[in-house]
Amino acid sequence: MPSTESRQLLLAAAAACEDKKAEDVRIFALDPSESGLTDYFLICNGTNERQNAAITDEIELCLKRDFGVTPNSVEGRRQAEWILMDYVDFIVHVFSPEKRAFYGLERLRKSATTISVAALNAELKAKIASARVKSSKKIAAKSTPAKAATARKTAKKAVAKKGAAQKLSAAMKAPAKKAPSKPLMGKKTAAKAARTKKTK
Repeated sequence: MPSTESRQLLLAAAAACEDKKAEDVRIFALDPSESGLTDYFLICNGTNERQNAAITDEIELCLKRDFGVTPNSVEGRRQAEWILMDYVDFIVHVFSPEKRAFYGLERLRKSATTISVAALNAELKAKIASARVKSSKKIAAKSTPAKAATARKTAKKAVAKKGAAQKLSAAMKAPAKKAPSKPLMGKKTAAKAARTKKTK
């Protein structure tokens, strides 16, 4: 099954073909039972060899700049009548009109399914959306126990604070204990007590 990244690369390569005014851009999904080498063919043609070279240069530049990917191999660049770029999951074929008609890769691959750029784009968006939903569910499942633990800690803290507040409130409401007061002695009584001590 082709990966999301390989589909993104394929779409970027098709866009690069269209940017350089390639003609009759087609994408073929190959039957896995017939082709163990690659998943897709991207086929197009320029009007001359110079345009073919420009198309392949643009594909290589875009995929390297945007994805950091370079082709495993590039063949036929010198003559530029049929340039083949091998990106493992897909192979780009850039033909001259004559060579495309002569080799007829579309006819050779009768079991291959033609895919439009729009259909591939829609398929890619659906796959990305599905992957996002799955990852958000995983994140939610992982975070639920953590959230529960945090809630428990918060509840415990709240209970502890409430208990401390109740104790403080009770302490404030309780009547203050009076220190035992010493009996007040008048001046005469104090003088008598002093005399008594002296005589003793």
